[in-house]
Amino acid sequence: MIRALVLITLAQLAAWNVNAQNDVRITQSQAQLPVLVGKAYNPIVRLKLEVAPGANATLRKLTVDLSKTSRLADITSLTILYSGADSIMPAEPSHIIGKVDTPTEKVTVPGDLKLGGGTHFVWASYALAENADLLGGLGGAFESVVLESGRHVPAWEGQPLLLRPGVAVRQHGQDNVHTSRIPGLATTNRGTLLAIFDARYESARDLQGHMDIGLHRSTDGGNTWEPLQVAMDMGEWGGLPQKFNGVSDACILVDKNSDAIYIAGLWMHGVINEEGEWLTGLTEESEAWNHQWRNKGSQPGFGVKETSQFLIVKSTDDGKTWGAPVNITEMCKPEEWWLFAPAPGQGITMDDGTLVFPTQGRDKHGEPFSNITYSTDGGATWFTSSPALDIEKGTTECAVVQLSDGALMLNMRANKNRGNLGSDNGRAVAVTYDMGATWNAHISSFSALPEPTCMGSLHKHTYEMEQGKASILLFSNPNSKTHRDHLTIKASFDEGVTWPADRQILLDEGRGRGYSCITSVGDDHIGILYESSQADLVFQKVSLSELLD
Repeated sequence: MIRALVLITLAQLAAWNVNAQNDVRITQSQAQLPVLVGKAYNPIVRLKLEVAPGANATLRKLTVDLSKTSRLADITSLTILYSGADSIMPAEPSHIIGKVDTPTEKVTVPGDLKLGGGTHFVWASYALAENADLLGGLGGAFESVVLESGRHVPAWEGQPLLLRPGVAVRQHGQDNVHTSRIPGLATTNRGTLLAIFDARYESARDLQGHMDIGLHRSTDGGNTWEPLQVAMDMGEWGGLPQKFNGVSDACILVDKNSDAIYIAGLWMHGVINEEGEWLTGLTEESEAWNHQWRNKGSQPGFGVKETSQFLIVKSTDDGKTWGAPVNITEMCKPEEWWLFAPAPGQGITMDDGTLVFPTQGRDKHGEPFSNITYSTDGGATWFTSSPALDIEKGTTECAVVQLSDGALMLNMRANKNRGNLGSDNGRAVAVTYDMGATWNAHISSFSALPEPTCMGSLHKHTYEMEQGKASILLFSNPNSKTHRDHLTIKASFDEGVTWPADRQILLDEGRGRGYSCITSVGDDHIGILYESSQADLVFQKVSLSELLD
């Protein structure tokens, strides 16, 4: 009995890392999160100090090892933050232990922090230079922690990581915009990157609301971005306030054979209530709200008081300016459909020059579907296809690519995946050889790409090899069946049949809103704009070699 008690006591002492003066267990851990240019505080490594009940400790100093960082000059400052019992680093820290500008490979930060019994968290945070290498890696580890009792070397929970830099293209409240959502990203024929999004001025809520389609341009591969411009804004059309003329869910398409660039967006004028009636007498003070996907929030017909409107704007100067919106609702929408809308993200130019937008809508019964809308005459006229798949609960947001045999592949968000943790949770995938007159389910449908019911991005990247041109398919979404976290890029070398686990890159394991859009940045790199756990919209660049090797 005495021997057993001694063993238990020894085990408890080992667990607490106890020495003669101090009952403290110290560990460190990292999460794969983007480290962002333009953000003052970026979580790098978390220190966890567990002080035994009834005990006390005083933190005297910490030493941080930055030597794994590929280019130390990318880090302009290191800040040590205390977040108390909160295991998540706050966006605006209230307790800074110390800060070091232009840090060296090893930095010691003094402190005088008294810790009572319980669990405490301390963070190492970086700020990055505006010219930080977006292809670099950022390392960080607590080499040692000095308490009044002596020096401790924190053990690792999990593995140390090399974190990826990125750019906070949109942050909460930036430019007096409450929330920036729904990313689209495209590369123009001149190599300019165009990032589009919902500029939701007053809240994060979906339509209806005061929102425009915002845009940023980058002429240096995503390292820096020009100030906000507005590509689509319906103002106070029809005498209603801007909060009742919102535009949302934009998709961008670059015509590879001309100077034309198109952005499609969905405009809602006023509010159609849940009974399908357009409300009269709305003013700035009115609180009425409904959404085009809810109940009867959009209805059969063509008029602005019957159904949400499909608009297209055009640029011929590399995205610097945009023309007036053109309404193609009556041109493309069957009158009996409840809704005809863009699918957010990016459209494509087919090998024969046909322009294709991924689109979505609600049929004559109000049920959701995915399809395509295309132009064979350079955007003068547009046609919309039949729905891609008739499945339970329907599909919505989608992305399109052209395969090597000329077929179009449509990759779709499927509503039946919501809450489904089974083996049949997966993106719906269909192909067409006749521009959407008929569709066939792809072999990967509902099996290869799990989702928590969220928008995803599909992109075909073409590059040069010694034997000629080659291409791969790239896909991004929250790699989860349950939550919008673990934002991941995946690669397929057999046109979407398989997506090998060793050809996947985790960008952000934190929870965000989860929408994303991929584009090519030259032959050797890809770029992605996504809704991150660390900012409203984040841009990151990835070398193609990471996926090919």
